[in-house]
Amino acid sequence: MALSKDDIKNAYPLPSYNYRVEIGGIAIGFSEVSGLSIRRETTTYKESPTSGGAPGPIVRRMPAQVTNPTITMKRGVVRKQSVAALYSWISTTQINQIDKRDIYVRLCDEKGEAVISWKVLNAFPTKLDAPSFNANSNDSAIESMELVGDSIQIEEA
Repeated sequence: MALSKDDIKNAYPLPSYNYRVEIGGIAIGFSEVSGLSIRRETTTYKESPTSGGAPGPIVRRMPAQVTNPTITMKRGVVRKQSVAALYSWISTTQINQIDKRDIYVRLCDEKGEAVISWKVLNAFPTKLDAPSFNANSNDSAIESMELVGDSIQIEEA
């Protein structure tokens, strides 16, 4: 049985290369985004056995607090854009006026329309890495920024 275009569109996974990143409502190109993880810590409870139960305590694991996500984003160094976009943002933390921004990572379909979005709430930069310099290589200069956010929300279009 042949599949229609809609069946294929809805049944096959989306490619991971077609995405868009927006920081504070401004689209910025990144070559890699990682760390979009929703994670909970766990805690252990020990209970006394009930009457007639097995000897020793009963151990139960329960979810605890949410771990704040750490997002890593990489991009090529571009004249007059890299300093304005990333360095100026991390520089605001030096004077204790942290500029928290919402970040959207939108996975797009073949038309460039967002299908699924990961929204990182109240993110701020914690680390900015300069590119690795190597005279024996002709690779692009890639800078990397780490951000910490309060939480991640996943939205489907």
